[in-house]
Formats: sequence, C-alpha cells, structure tokens
Amino acid sequence: MPPRTKYMGAHRPKNLKGTLVRLLSYLKPYRVRMVVVFVCIAVQCACNVLATSLLNPLLTGLALPNSLESTEQMAKEGITLTPFDFINNLAFSNNKLAYLGAVVGLMAAIYVLSLVVNYTLNRLLVAVSTSTIKKLRDDLFAHMQTLPIRVFDTNTHGELMSRYTNDIDMMNEFIARAIPQFASSLMTIVGVFTMMFIQDWKLALVMVGMLVLMGIIVKFIGGRSKKNFVAQQAAVGKLNGYIEELTEGQKVVKAFNHEELSIEQFDKINSHWAEVSARANSYANVMGPIMNNLSHFFYAGIAVIGALIAVNASNPLEYVGIIAVFLLYIRNITMPIQQIAQQINLLFMAVAGGERVFALMDTPSEVDDGYVTLVNAQIDPDGNITECAERTGHWAWKHPHADGSVTYTELRGDVRFEDVTFGYEEGKTVLHDVSLYAKPGQKIAFVGSTGAGKTTITNLINRFYDVPDGKIRYDGININKIKKADLRRSLAMVLQDTHLFTGTVMDNIRYGRLDATDEECIAAAKSANAHQFIMHLPDGYNTVLTRDGENLSQGQRQLLAIARAAVADPPVLILDEATSSIDTRTEWLIEKGMDALMEGRTTFVIAHRLSTVRNSDAIMVLEHGVIIERGSHDDLIAQKGKYYQLYTGMFELS
Repeated sequence: MPPRTKYMGAHRPKNLKGTLVRLLSYLKPYRVRMVVVFVCIAVQCACNVLATSLLNPLLTGLALPNSLESTEQMAKEGITLTPFDFINNLAFSNNKLAYLGAVVGLMAAIYVLSLVVNYTLNRLLVAVSTSTIKKLRDDLFAHMQTLPIRVFDTNTHGELMSRYTNDIDMMNEFIARAIPQFASSLMTIVGVFTMMFIQDWKLALVMVGMLVLMGIIVKFIGGRSKKNFVAQQAAVGKLNGYIEELTEGQKVVKAFNHEELSIEQFDKINSHWAEVSARANSYANVMGPIMNNLSHFFYAGIAVIGALIAVNASNPLEYVGIIAVFLLYIRNITMPIQQIAQQINLLFMAVAGGERVFALMDTPSEVDDGYVTLVNAQIDPDGNITECAERTGHWAWKHPHADGSVTYTELRGDVRFEDVTFGYEEGKTVLHDVSLYAKPGQKIAFVGSTGAGKTTITNLINRFYDVPDGKIRYDGININKIKKADLRRSLAMVLQDTHLFTGTVMDNIRYGRLDATDEECIAAAKSANAHQFIMHLPDGYNTVLTRDGENLSQGQRQLLAIARAAVADPPVLILDEATSSIDTRTEWLIEKGMDALMEGRTTFVIAHRLSTVRNSDAIMVLEHGVIIERGSHDDLIAQKGKYYQLYTGMFELS
C-alpha cells in the first residue's frame, strides 16, 4: 500500500482572490435572490439611519415651550427641527403634541418596515446559503467518486471528512453571515456618514478623523489574524484525522495498552491546534475591546466638541437634537466597523477552507482512456459472437478499431502479466519484472511476507493503479485499452477488511449487482453458506445493518461480502485474505461454497493460511516484489525451497 502523505491543503492561501471568486460563483444561480437580499439590506440600513435621525426633531420638539403653536411659528423663530421638509409640512394640526405624534408615528412606521424587510432578508439568506452549500457538497462528493484510489490510500478518512464538515461549514458561515453583515455594515457606514454631513458637516469631519484611526487599527489586527486562521483550519483537519483513526482502532489501542501513548500523541496534536487557535482568536478577540474603548473615547470627544459648538452657536437649542443624534451615530457606526473586522476573519477562514475543498475538487480524476467495452453477447455453436441488449449470461469485449471496424472477444478470464514493474512512489519499486499467467478457470495463489507485493498485483488487475512499465493482458487485450468500469464489472473482490453499508442484508448482497433479483441474492447467499445464519437474524434478509454491520460477527460480515461477490457472477474472482477473520468451521463452510463458486472462473487468492491454497492450480511465492517460486503444491513441496520451509513450519510468514 502507498504511504500516507501529509494532510493535503495545510498551507496558507495562495490565491485569495481566485478562491473567493470561485466560491462566489456558486451564488450565480441565485443572483436574483441575492439582488433582493442586497436591496433588503439597503432598505434595512436606511430605516435604521432614518429612525435615528428622527431623534433630532423629537428631542427638539420636546424642548420647545408650549406657546409655539405651529411649525410655521417654529420656523420664524429660526429653529430647525429636522432636515426633512416633509416633517415640517405635516398638516395634522398646529400644536406641538400633534407634531410630536407625527414624528413618533413616522418612526414606528420605519421600524415596522425594517422588521418586515429583516424577516424577508433572513428567509432569503437561509434558502440561498443552504442551496449553495448543498451544491458545494454535491460537487465535492461527485468529484470524489471519480478520484483514483491513490487519493484515499494517501490521506486519512478524517482528513478528507474535514472538508465536508469544518471547511464547508466555514464557507457556509461566510455566505450566510459574513456577506450580508459586511454589506449591511458598509451600507450603514455610508448612510451614517451621509446623515452626519446633512446634520452638521463640522462634527462629521471630526468623526472622519476618528474613524480613520479606527480603520488603521482594524487593518493592522486583520493582517495579523489572517495567517493564523489558515493554520487553525489545517490543525482542525489534522486533529479530526487522528480522532477518526484512533476511534476506528480503539480495540487495537486497548489490546496493546497504548492508551497513554495515544493520549500523548493526541495531546501533542491538540496542543498544536490550541496554540494556533489561540494566536488566531487572540487577534480576533482583542478587536472588540479596542473598538468599544475607542467608541467611548469618540463618544466623549463628540459630546465635548458638540457642546462647544452649541455654546458658540447663534441658536444653542438647535444643537440639542444634533448632538444626541451624533452620539447615537457613534454607537451605530462603531459596531459595523467591528463587524467588518470580524467578517474579514470569517473571510480568511472561508478562503482557507475553500482552498482545501477546491484543492480536492481540482485533484485530477481517475484517467480512463479505455475504449474497449463489455457487452451482453450471444454465442452460436460456431463461436460467432453477436451483441445483444438483454442479459444472456455471456459477455464479450467490444473492440472498435481505427478503420471503423468492430471485433468481439469472448470474456473468458485469461489474465497475463508481462514484465510488469511498478512502484507506488517514484524510486521505490514494489514489483520487479513480474510475469505470470492465469488461464480461464485456474486458481492462482500468492504467498509471501507482508509487503512482498501480493495485494499490489490485485490492485493492478483492477486498474486501481496503472502500470508504467510492462503490460497486463485480459483475454489478450491490454487492460489499458479497456474502460475501467467495464473491466471492474468483470471482476469481483473479497477483501480482508469487509465493509457493509447501512441498509438491509438483502441490500448489502445486491450491492454486487444492483439489478439482481431477491431470488438471485438468496442463491448467492446459499453458495457462500451465509443463508443459514441470515435466516436466524431477527428479520432475516430484511434485517437492517448499521455502523458497518456491528450487530454481526466478523465471520458473518465476511460471509456477506463473499455473497456480494457471488451475486455479481464475474468470470474473475480476487480473494484477498478472504477467510483470514473466520474460524475453522466457518472457513470450511466457505471453502465448500467457494469451490462451487470458483468453478469455471479465474481466481486469484492471497492467503497466509497455506492450507487454503493447496488445491490451487499454481502457487506463486513472492519476496520483495519478485516471484521466486511457482508451481503446484506438490511441485513446490518437492523442490524443498521457500514454500516447503513455510509449509513445514521452518519459517513463518510475517
């Protein structure tokens, strides 16, 4: 097996703009909704700013004496209650109470409108964000199904799962929270500044100077937090990978008393996460207190400066409402600036997660340049092959040629290796000039120490990895010319590590061939000697299996895996330590069923129990990627070589 590599994606953002544009491209199908979202945000911000500005006429109106009977008289006195002419021209009545009632009514109407817009905004955001994230996960999962086995062999499951959880969750936070809050904060700042200059340009200029200082601080802190948030995302992925690995291997941990070592290793990984997380969040968390303290400073500054302007003004009463409005605006504008800083942090985290998600999406799919396909066939007594649509039980390779002609070759299961050299990594060869053949119906066994190259041979037959040097021929056809899906339809594998899916027993058997009938699945279970134990389950074939069949024994899970291969009814079987986890009696039952299953089929067997390969047509002894002995059981015993030493117990397989 290829070695595991470092967690892919644990790097700083290389292309912030490109990743961000790619992420935002997922919003294109919802651009109309997003336009409505931004319109709602603009209306909501305008409502908040306008409602605050109405505090000026409200407070000034309360401060006026009751003798002022009309808005016209107020204007004659030189008192400006509001910058909006339509309020001055309200014609409800000519007394102060009616005037104030009109202002309060207008404020209430604005807040009701804001409430309705906010509800609409949130409903749209939920719909857009969930749909976008669904599309992201769909694309990621769909692409993952096209990736070569190498990707899964060189990355832990937890590391890959981290993209579906932590990384995409960060992208969801960015879409659902960061984008609308950033837009809202920006619009609020623009609206507040506009109203400030309308109310009093001198105080507005003072605020500009104060906010420039605030912006410099935000930029400084944001730059420091960016790289640490990226490191935090990478650390989370590594942590998840270790937890997933240790959770699956908990029995091994306890069996070998590795609890303390596991704790030490986990503490090391967890400490690294805590370190980078603390650095990232220390900058993010310090933003709030700094902004709050600055807002208090600005609050006091505007109050003092406003009071000085009011004292020196020709009509001090006019500044009562203006100062109150500016003080509220300080509160209103500090929070948006702080939120912008927070959303920038979310942006960095989303980009960090996005780069890792898109890195997996950009991983090249499994290359399949094959053009030979597998078709249903009818074969007449003279050996002539005719392609047909219905299932006949006979198969043929359909081989198109450059001149436009098509030839058909019967699927027989003749497999040959010709001088195959292969390594998972450059410079580390696993197989050295391996040549072998398996005629149709033969049982070929591979024997050798761990790492000798036995499983690698079966991986190459399935084209999980392509051969750079040498050839593998299947019924005389170079397997590189055969489409991978068609090649794998002609093969069935039973691995040492079985995997069952959530579903019924019948569903798990039918996984070998989705169009198999219930009767065919039951027949396959009987051939694998699984029928008897299945009938003793609570619901028989309708018993639901969960968590990889945890309610079954290891032997029972293996029997179902063999039944799954049997229902596929392939001409070639690959049994990789298929009986290693089964007791002697169950092994005898399986071998009895497998003998019937293997009849007429080419079978490759990998086994440590040499007793299971005695009846093989040929036994290959591998050592360091080289076939050092080959022959039948009797021939190899007579040679008194390595196989003889292994069989008689002079040496043991490691």
